[in-house]
This record gives sequence, C-alpha cells and structure tokens, in this order.
Amino acid sequence: MEEELKCPVCGSLFREPIILPCSHNVCLPCARTIAVQTPDGEQHLPPPLLHSRGSALSASAAAAPPLDQEAAAGPACSGAGGSAAGGLGGGAGGGSDHADKLSLYSETDSGYGSYTPSLKSPNGVRVLPMVPAPPGSSAAAARGAACSSLSSSSSSITCPQCHRSASLDHRGLRGFQRNRLLEAIVQRYQQGRGAAPGASAAAAVAICQLCDRTPPEPAATLCEQCDVLYCAACQLKCHPSRGPFAKHRLVQPPPPPAPSEVASGSPSSVQGASSGSGGCKSPGASAAGAAGGSTARKYPTCPEHEMENYSMYCLGCRTPVCYLCLEEGRHSKHEVKPLGAMWKQHKAQLSQALNGVSDKAKEAKEFLVQLKNILQQIQENGLDYEACLVAQCDALVDALTRQKAKLLTKVTKEREHKLKMVWDQINHCTLKLRQSTGLMEYCLEVIKENDPAGFLQISDALIKRVQVSQEQWVKGALEPKVSAEFELTLDSEPLLQAIHQLDFIQMKCRVPPVPLLQLEKCCTRNNSVTLAWRTPPFTHSPVDGYILELDDGDGGQFREVYVGKETLCTIDGLHFNSTYNARVKAFNSSGVGPYSKTVVLQTSDVAWFTFDPNSGHRDIILSNDNQTATCSSYDDRVVLGTAAFSKGAHYWELHVDRYDNHPDPAFGVARASVAKDMMLGKDDKAWAMYVDNNRSWFMHCNSHTNRTEGGVCKGATVGVLLDLNKHTLTFFINGQQQGPTAFSHVDGVFMPALSLNRNVQVTLHTGLEVPTNLGRPKLSGN
Repeated sequence: MEEELKCPVCGSLFREPIILPCSHNVCLPCARTIAVQTPDGEQHLPPPLLHSRGSALSASAAAAPPLDQEAAAGPACSGAGGSAAGGLGGGAGGGSDHADKLSLYSETDSGYGSYTPSLKSPNGVRVLPMVPAPPGSSAAAARGAACSSLSSSSSSITCPQCHRSASLDHRGLRGFQRNRLLEAIVQRYQQGRGAAPGASAAAAVAICQLCDRTPPEPAATLCEQCDVLYCAACQLKCHPSRGPFAKHRLVQPPPPPAPSEVASGSPSSVQGASSGSGGCKSPGASAAGAAGGSTARKYPTCPEHEMENYSMYCLGCRTPVCYLCLEEGRHSKHEVKPLGAMWKQHKAQLSQALNGVSDKAKEAKEFLVQLKNILQQIQENGLDYEACLVAQCDALVDALTRQKAKLLTKVTKEREHKLKMVWDQINHCTLKLRQSTGLMEYCLEVIKENDPAGFLQISDALIKRVQVSQEQWVKGALEPKVSAEFELTLDSEPLLQAIHQLDFIQMKCRVPPVPLLQLEKCCTRNNSVTLAWRTPPFTHSPVDGYILELDDGDGGQFREVYVGKETLCTIDGLHFNSTYNARVKAFNSSGVGPYSKTVVLQTSDVAWFTFDPNSGHRDIILSNDNQTATCSSYDDRVVLGTAAFSKGAHYWELHVDRYDNHPDPAFGVARASVAKDMMLGKDDKAWAMYVDNNRSWFMHCNSHTNRTEGGVCKGATVGVLLDLNKHTLTFFINGQQQGPTAFSHVDGVFMPALSLNRNVQVTLHTGLEVPTNLGRPKLSGN
C-alpha cells in the first residue's frame, strides 16, 4: 500500500495532498513547484523580451488577484519559503518552445486539458523562469516584484501522472480540494510503522517561516487560511491586514510538541521535519511541524465557502457541496443527493469493484504460483536433461571404448600372427642352414682324402645328398613370408566429423511413445481395479493425455474407460471373480501413440462390502464400521450395500443382534433407485423376504407369495444367495433354505438391501463362499 501513499513528484509520503481535476493527488508543496506561469501578453513575445516585459508589467499589476493565497501572502515570493519561488526559479528553458506555451495557455480556457510534457523538465512539467529583481533593489522589493508578476499571470498545473493540465483560478492552488481522507490514511500508516523516516525532534519554539535572518525570529502569529507562521516584522510586510488578507484569521502559534510526541514520530512533526528538503518545503508542513502533537482529524470543508462543511453531493459535477453552494453558488440548479446516501452508494460501488480486483489478484497469485512451479520444473528438467546428456555422452564413450578394445584385439592378433610366421620361418631356415653347413664341411673333408677307391665308394651318395640339399632351397624359400607393415587402416574421419557435428536438434512434434505400466502400483480390490503408468524417461515428444482401455472381463472387445492427463486411474463396479485386460496409450496434437503392454487383473472371488451410509434413509443408524444397522423410527427404513452385482454367484449373511416386539425385517436385493421410506419389496425396485418370529413371505411389487413356516429371533442368521449365472434369488435361515427359490429370471444390476425398524438390529457378514451343503428347503404354507 505504501506506493499508493507516495507523491508522484517527490516520491515521499503525501504532505497536504490536494486533488487535481483528473482525480490524481499531489503534495501541495510539490504542486507549487510544477505550476506553469504564463504572463499576460507574453504568448507572442520572443524569448529575449521575456525579462524586460515581465518587469514592466510588475508595477501595473500590483492590485490584481493573487495566483495563490500562499503566493500572495509571501511564501511563494520569499527566498526563505522556498516553495513557489523555488519551483519557478528552478525551471529552465521555459521560453524556447513557443508553440507549447500557446497550446497550454489555450487549454486553460476550458480549465482542463491534455499536455505533452517537456523532455527538458525532470518531473515532466514545464516551469517558466522567475522574473529577476531590478538591479539595486532590496530583497523585499524583489519579492514584491515577483509576486506582482505572478499575480499578473495566467497559471495552470499539469498532472505528473496522466499529463493533463488544469487552469488555476484567482484562488490558485487553494482552489483544489484538500484530500483529508488521504492525509488520515497516511497518518495511520505512519503510526502503524512506529516511526516515520527522516523524523527529527521539533524545535522548542515555533519560528517564522519567512524570515531572512539567521537564525529566524520566533513566530508571533499563525494564519489559519495560509497555514504559515509569521514573526511580527514578516507579518507586517507579507501579510498585512488589508485587501485580500483582511478576512484571514490570525491566531497565536501552537505550543511546541512534548518530547514523547516527538519520539513517537507524530505525522505533523514528521511533515515539518521532512518538508525542509529542496523545493518541496511547505509553509503548512512547517507549521504542522511547529505545532507537533496529535490533533483531531480535520474534515474537508468547501473551498468556495470557507469553514462550511459539505452536506450534499452534486451529481452533475460529481463533487461534495455545502448548503451555500446550493443557495447562491453555481450548484443551485444542479441535481443533488444527500452526502450520506451517496457515501454509502459509492462505498458499495467501490466494494463491488474491489471484488473484481480481488479476483484478478487471486488469479495473479495463482499465476505466480504457476510461474514458480515452472521455475521449479525448469530446474528439474534442466537437471534431467543434463543427466540425459551426460548419460548419452557416457554411452558414446563406452561404445567407443568397447570398439577400441575390439580394434586393439585385432591389432594384437595380427601382430602375433606375423611374429609367429617370422619365427617359424627363422627356425626352419636355421635348421636347413645348419644341415647344409654340416654337409658342406663333411664334403670338403672327403675331397681332401687321397684314397680314390674310398672316395668313389661314397661319392655318388654325397653327390645326391648335395643335390637334394640344393633342391631344398627352392625359389622363395629365402624370402619372408609376411611383411613388417600392418595392412590395417582405421578410417576415423567420418566419426570425427559426426562428433564435431553432434548437437541438439529441434525435434518435430511426433506421436508420444509407449507408456510404461507401473505394475507395482497396479492392484485390485473387491470389484475395482487400479492402474498406474508413466511416460518413458528422456522423452522429447509432448503428451497431452492418455486413453485407458479395458475389456469386458470375458475376453471381449476393449472399450475406453478413461481419457485424461492423470497417470493413475481406478475403475469401480466391475464383475467379481472376473479377469480383465487393460492397456493404455498416449496422445498429442500429432496423433495417438502405440498401446502399452496388456496387463491382466483378477477381481475378488467373493464380495467384501458394508452398508452404504450415503444411500440409507436418514433414520438408519450404522455402527461397527458400517457393518451393523438399526433404525431410530418405528416405520420400516431401507439401507443398501456398497457393492453392486451383475454377474456371478454371491452369498452374504445377516446376524440378528436384537429382535423386540415381533417386527418384520426384510432381506433381499434392490436397484439403486429403490424407495427408502417403506418396507423392502413394496415397489418394483426390490426383491425381498420379510419375516417375523413364526413365518416368512416373499415380496415384490407389494405382492406377497410363498408363506413359509419358521421365523427369526435374536441370534438367528439370515442368508441371501444371488446367483446371476442362473438368474435366481434364494433365502436361508440358520443354514436351512427358507421355502423354494424366491425369484427367478433375475437380471440386471442389484445391490444388497435391508429394511428394518427400531426393534431390530442386524450385523452384516460378507466375503463368504457360496455354500454347497445348505439344508433342503422348507415347504411353503401356500
């Protein structure tokens, strides 16, 4: 809320806020700094004539109405006041854009218009330079000349927020209404914060706000209309008791604040302390600072009729008015309504508008939560994608490592093969060489012998051996069988290019992949099944939703049982003791993906159920985890079970815990829409056996048949056998079949049902196997 309480000009909390015609607010001291002064007759003068023309006009316009009551009183013209004078003197370049001045002045005729702010002004509003004092004149004469020039000017103010301009009348800025409500809110806000920023101890004595002396003189009077403190000398010079000031009320200065009030940071003292900054210093704020302490809240009064409170609301002008405005003012012929009624009406309108803003704020909060969730998802997805990238690169490195090992194995085998071949050739050649060398040495020794006969005896054999030895060195025998070079060339260039080109690609939207069934989360309970699945990891295709299909439990065709974004689904109301096949597929804007694997689910062989508290009559009382039922009424009331049967054989029992005054409880089955406020079997939605302490009857559509002897008492057990394979309904009492088969041709969906009154209490027993050794039926009486 603090931003709503800050002035758009100075950026601080509002001090004496006034309401501009565009409904925006601005501090009164700040308003003085952004007021635009356009001297009469200056619109068509070139910039060099501005100062001389202004000084010439100052003497002739002394009796003209003032721009502002504060300006006429002196603060706007005083160097010590530092308000309007500081604002006017602080403007620069007011005469360079002649067209802007003309357009702004023409809009002030209507009192309200639009204005494009000058880029040369820091606050977006053009401020004309102040008229200088003639050479050699005193400070007081200079202030008088400045005030005369201001009073001879046409003035307007431009809103710093919407840049619309509005003209000032003879009352100046005091013609705008004071926003007392905003002042009170700012005061409460400052008090709520405990201490206002920039607050300092107030002066022990109220001082004059217009003195040129150092230090300033103590204040002697306070003007209630100007809200300015004057010493005696400044009051005579700047606020004489004549002319427009004759009606102003001068009072004694307020007492200084107590130390506790100063320490508590009262809003008035804060205003006085903080108003001493630059051109935003306000005489009213200083007076409030001198006053100090907590004062009663001031309610706004009529600016045209001072001291008159608002009493009515003008519908045409959309503003509060006093009774004098209705009698003699410009609102005399306007349509008005009581102030209180319009206050309530506008409060209601504001509250209604706030509801819409509140809804939008709620949507914005939800949107922020969504954005924060997106941030979290981005973090999580970023980590996932980083892990995916690392895994993919690691997989590439692993594949390359494995391929490297394979290639090294090939090189090793080739090297070993070559070495083996060379070593074999070396060994073979060495052996032959040794044999040939020995033969050569032997032959040489034989040749040296001089015995012809002995030589001829062995010469033929030696010649053959030498020839054979020579023939062993055939062509190629002395050439290496393998080369020292390895004829293995690894072409890695394509792979290197592929690695360098490895990058992310913009995946086109494809159909989603096959969902993965989470078998550990798939289960069955009674006659319901629960299935869970998920999207495969590292999937780039978006998924808009899933389609879950289930067969009929008898090997029939699949049918859709769920379509949505959830990944967990429970299907109720299936057949007991049946086997169902389920599968799921995903879809997106590109189409439907393939089916998942089929999962087989088996429902329970027997039914486990309780009484249904939602379907029973309001007089039914359930206990023991909804397994025991009784009634608070003397009339018969119906309660159903939580299970529904359409297939198979099912058996359950009801134990009579209490049986008083011979009531007629009824046991059987019914449709979900059976009447709950009458005995079971009286309408066409129920098939039942009602029984007393002596006999029983079967009943459907209020038709009583097959009276059978034998009733119930406390401790008795009533069994119900619903065989939808044979489409029959049979009843038992204490293990003995009661009468013949009660109903045949039973087909559809049935729920266990019971009707009883307050004299009976029964407990339900389920999950029982279908009995095969029950007693023979009793004969019926008719």
